[in-house]
Amino acid sequence: MGADPRELIAARLKASRRFAVTSHLRPDGDSLCTALALAGMGALLGKEVDIVNRDPTPVPFSSFPELAGVRVGQIRAADYDTIVLLECADVSRSGQEGLDGAFKINIDHHYSNTPYADINWIDPEAPAVGEMVFELARFLGVRPTPGIAENLYCAIFSDTGSFHFSNTTPRALAAATELARLGASPNRVAEKIYYNNRPEKILLLGRVLSSLVMTGGGAIAVITMHKRDTESLGLREVDTEDMTTLARSIQGVEMVMFFKEMGPETYRVSLRSKGSANAAKVAEHFGGGGHVHASGFTVYGPYERLIREVPATVEDLLRDARLDPNAGRAG
Repeated sequence: MGADPRELIAARLKASRRFAVTSHLRPDGDSLCTALALAGMGALLGKEVDIVNRDPTPVPFSSFPELAGVRVGQIRAADYDTIVLLECADVSRSGQEGLDGAFKINIDHHYSNTPYADINWIDPEAPAVGEMVFELARFLGVRPTPGIAENLYCAIFSDTGSFHFSNTTPRALAAATELARLGASPNRVAEKIYYNNRPEKILLLGRVLSSLVMTGGGAIAVITMHKRDTESLGLREVDTEDMTTLARSIQGVEMVMFFKEMGPETYRVSLRSKGSANAAKVAEHFGGGGHVHASGFTVYGPYERLIREVPATVEDLLRDARLDPNAGRAG
């Protein structure tokens, strides 16, 4: 049995004078809040820590004052002793270039991760990477401050869909409880994430939900967000998780497909599933990936063709998975 990766990571971070933390393209609440917590732990150890992401911080997290210091762009690997990658299946998932010669630490809870770093800690049973870094605090010999605890709580709260998703395990709830004891405010986190909408966002919600199409005998709900809708409302970026949550609440729905127009004939398709429907396997079929119940991929072509052909393929994949349950399991 090999060395415990938590021990190896703790030893490396303690030996580093300066390290950088980065996450995947289109960072989410788990990766962003975990990066904040890890930076805070590094500061307690007297380390210089920078958070550098390739993509900007999305709403609602862009309104968090504590995330204002996150740099957007490329990491200068020569400036750091260690680079920590959060939730990146491979280096390309971070959008960072020039890291070949850098000492890398890979922390992830996606089963699709390919161990590519000098130290790899991959735990598909973890509810969120925030929960993993909470574990890491013990190996670092750090007691989380109330601020660090709240960031870690926010990471878990976000990635479990406010404790609605299937990764809301006893492990997730135990960590959340302990973080609340350490000073995290569940009420404040919920208000920052869910009660911060602009009127234009609610209008957009109506437009997206009005695009609802049911297919697969009611097992698949398809919704679409066109650029003309966001542009006409003056919305440059918008949090859309509540839109998929509402579509997923429909009785009998196993999977939601959310088409988001990114550019000419370019659509990002977010998948949200429940029960035994494996969104990750569907996303992988189209060259994407993610969690069992939250994944995504990108498709190209005329919308009229995509909205017809892609759901039909997903319907076939779900039907095949029902006929062969082993085909739908996470690998």
